[in-house]
Amino acid sequence: MKFIPLLLTLLLLAFSSSGQTTQEQLVELDKGWERALLNSEVEFLENLLAEEFIWVHNHASQIDGKAEALNRAKKIRAGQQDDTRNRSPRDHQIVILGQTAVVSGFTVVDRGPKPTTYHFMRTYALLAGKWKLLANHTMAIPEE
Repeated sequence: MKFIPLLLTLLLLAFSSSGQTTQEQLVELDKGWERALLNSEVEFLENLLAEEFIWVHNHASQIDGKAEALNRAKKIRAGQQDDTRNRSPRDHQIVILGQTAVVSGFTVVDRGPKPTTYHFMRTYALLAGKWKLLANHTMAIPEE
């Protein structure tokens, strides 16, 4: 059943990219990353992540590569408990320099009892005509 969101995401990216700017394409791709994490879309993640991918989690509490990110999604697909209810990205900022793009913004992650807001900074690299996610850094924003 979770295959349908992946298919819809891929179709959306394929059909919508023709009239969009590069910045708009990157925002949609980045939103696809958030949906893939929420729904454990292994195939989407496999295609998006560069082989050299690195994810530095909050305060470097955990550092993952592509294999770890894919394995987590596969375990959730196989029935491992996942308490994430929603991921809502916002306020995307994009800087493009040559074949590299940095996308930053905020994501509200709801794992209960209260959602946590994270700042993210992701680096995409254009490889063989496709944007690949090379690095992701996330940091929880303290509540005031």
